[in-house]
Amino acid sequence: MNIWLGPAGVGVGSKDRSTLGGIKYVAEIKLNSMEIEYVHGVKMSIDTAKEVGNLAKKLNIRLSCHAPYFINLCSEEKYKLEASKRMILDSVERAHYMHAKIIVFHPGYYQKLSEKEAFQKIKEACEDMLDRMKKHGFDDVILGLETTGKISQFGTLDELVKLCMEVNGCSPVVDWSHIYARQAGRINFSEIFDKISVLKSEHMHTHISGIEFFPAGRMDMGNEKYHLPLSTKKPDFEPLIREILKRGIDITLISESPILEKDALLLKNMFEEAGYEF
Repeated sequence: MNIWLGPAGVGVGSKDRSTLGGIKYVAEIKLNSMEIEYVHGVKMSIDTAKEVGNLAKKLNIRLSCHAPYFINLCSEEKYKLEASKRMILDSVERAHYMHAKIIVFHPGYYQKLSEKEAFQKIKEACEDMLDRMKKHGFDDVILGLETTGKISQFGTLDELVKLCMEVNGCSPVVDWSHIYARQAGRINFSEIFDKISVLKSEHMHTHISGIEFFPAGRMDMGNEKYHLPLSTKKPDFEPLIREILKRGIDITLISESPILEKDALLLKNMFEEAGYEF
């Protein structure tokens, strides 16, 4: 079992705001993972991606990437669908050259589609992207579909597990706070691990933070509002840490808290107090 912890993007305390500076800072504060954020567009050159990968390898930092937010694989407009695929594939290309294990993205919005129709469109889009990735030699990167925090978005855990069972090369990225928000303040960590276990994955990539949500028309459903520090205990992650250690899960937890690496360090301390040695 290995546990990887780090921030989503350059840590708030890093004086050097470049990606390379962010990786050095992660190593300095004794974290071991970082997610490269392309959320506003893929602007990194291939040469920089190679440099980032070499530095991360040297410092033993596990990398992942997050594709731009402007993605909707459910779009009925062909040019928007193709633009979404291109943003993901551009992210995949950089991930390949920096030896990042996974590229994370929000799959899309139901809009006027039924859940079944949205599932089929996203499945077809993923299959198409994986075919293109294989042709270019980029199939060492996993397509990571993130659990989403609003009921208008495709991305319940059940949907993603089903899709990943059917499409080799895809993996669910569990955002613990999104599940908590979408379920209006309820989360069962053991149940989530049970559902994921059918995929028999060697490693699990996840996002973590506190979260504020608001009701979504029904008492048992909610929509994410904004991220919070872990100290708010919305949700309380002590049970998650116990469950990870009990099951011996190989896992990455990327902090999307407003205080990024500070909460990644808090998690590290919580794991150490529970008996894990980094």
